[in-house]
Amino acid sequence: MYRYLLQSVTALILLAAAAAAHAGDGPSRSERAKLTATQDAYVAAVRWSDFEGAERFIDPEYLKLQPFTDLQRERYRQVQVSGYRERSSSAGADGSIERRVEMSVINRNTQAERTVVVNERWRWDPDNKRWWQAGGLPDLWQGH
Repeated sequence: MYRYLLQSVTALILLAAAAAAHAGDGPSRSERAKLTATQDAYVAAVRWSDFEGAERFIDPEYLKLQPFTDLQRERYRQVQVSGYRERSSSAGADGSIERRVEMSVINRNTQAERTVVVNERWRWDPDNKRWWQAGGLPDLWQGH
């Protein structure tokens, strides 16, 4: 009897620990589905070099601190995205999703193509029930 009780208590403790661990695993199934749809729409905008459209996915908190300027918008008009490939994705400790992306970009003036690696950080907004790209538009001029 004592052994049965000990096994039952141990099983309950393990079950509670597993449930607690699962709660911190990251986004729910519904949130993951929204993330996929949001990232697909964002990638479509960036892939078609529609950076003004891509701005709609940028976190409003980021935009408060670093609003886009006309000069920045003009720089994005000078490039054509020719490739966009996700290289890796992982969950951050704060529940955000980090994504490493390789982009191929063509300068419209010189027709020179180059490849850049950018990091995206996606943040879940529980109030608006949506994902935001929390790192701004990709830096296509790294080292320039």
